[in-house]
Amino acid sequence: MISMRTCLLLPLVAAAFSSAAAQSYTNRIIAVVDGNPIMSSEVQDTIKAQEQIVRYQLANEPARLNKELAAIRASAVETLIDREILLAEFRKIGGVIKPMYVDDDINTIIRESFKGNRDAFVDELGKTGMSVKKFREMREKMVIMNVMRARNSGEHPPATPREVQDFYDKNVDKWREGDQIKISTITIPKFTGEVGSTPEKQFKLAQDLRNKIASGGDFAAAAKSYSQDSHAETGGSWDWMAKTDLMPAISNAAMELKTGGISQIIDQESNYIIVACDAKKLGIAPDLAKMRPEIEKMLNQEKSKANIDKWMESVRKKHVIKRF
Repeated sequence: MISMRTCLLLPLVAAAFSSAAAQSYTNRIIAVVDGNPIMSSEVQDTIKAQEQIVRYQLANEPARLNKELAAIRASAVETLIDREILLAEFRKIGGVIKPMYVDDDINTIIRESFKGNRDAFVDELGKTGMSVKKFREMREKMVIMNVMRARNSGEHPPATPREVQDFYDKNVDKWREGDQIKISTITIPKFTGEVGSTPEKQFKLAQDLRNKIASGGDFAAAAKSYSQDSHAETGGSWDWMAKTDLMPAISNAAMELKTGGISQIIDQESNYIIVACDAKKLGIAPDLAKMRPEIEKMLNQEKSKANIDKWMESVRKKHVIKRF
């Protein structure tokens, strides 16, 4: 799960990794904030840069990766509009950012997005063709955005015992350790090498198989006939596995199912996969008392975000925004 801080960092890291290379497409105005244009090149670079960071972080979780990528593409323009607004608000109050804050921000990026590997960070920056000076200038704008958001996060009461309990009940499955699961799978490759075969046709095959199984069809028989993985000969059946030993996309889908249930089609890079939950052995969940400080922190972050969103909604009305 991506942390709240990482979620805040993603849109902030984005602009910093935009390419310095000339754009091969027509660079047109996408939006204007108080007379300051936002160009299509900025939007495209923001999308590419955010995708770069997310792909690095979620390389082993394709389902979550696809979801995050879709969200990035949908929000890129609004992210840049909000950046212009926050910079304008910062100037109004005569704000000044000390160099040490930018240094701390860059170190945080290296620690959280590159696992503390400064060389990997420098190599990645070099691939974009961006100078260190330009990187710092862009990061300074991102720090300002964080400062303005924090400044307007507002006051809110501490989490109540009921709020903590409800949050724990809702998320306990994510914290439990030692879960084991027995699954069966049907794997349909996107590319078969056969003439006329396409990923779209393969997806339809997977969809038809799932519909038949959901209507009472034999999962094992379908696996033996159509699946193309190492478990096909046994009707798709796997041995007992620790949840953590499975690919996250598969384990998460399986754990959400009731025993005997089947998943929706899981879209992996090269395959479409249908998962059946044959049995579960749940591990040990941490005590509520142990989790309470972390839960209270997360609830506090949620309330702060709600206050920030409300403030941003009001401040946008003070600025002239045109979208094209």
